[in-house]
Amino acid sequence: MLYMIIESFKDHDALPVYRRFRDHGRLAPEGLKYLSSWVTVDLTTCYQLMECENRQLLEQWMTRWSDLVDFEVLPIITSSQAVERIAPRL
Repeated sequence: MLYMIIESFKDHDALPVYRRFRDHGRLAPEGLKYLSSWVTVDLTTCYQLMECENRQLLEQWMTRWSDLVDFEVLPIITSSQAVERIAPRL
């Protein structure tokens, strides 16, 4: 399953987030795969694309960052999967 993770840095402060990442890495449990990410130019929000079969892995990872980041999680599908789902109704 693919997830779009919207991370809002607490107090709009990216420094603690990047310090922890520098010192400890992504802190993702085995089985949670990081695919890509984008950060807003004001360095307050990160959009991460993650993949895993077990949603609990995602929850474990978010717990490790929840003191610095507020999360919104959106289960997503690819555009080609969306076309497959909608095609019978067209």
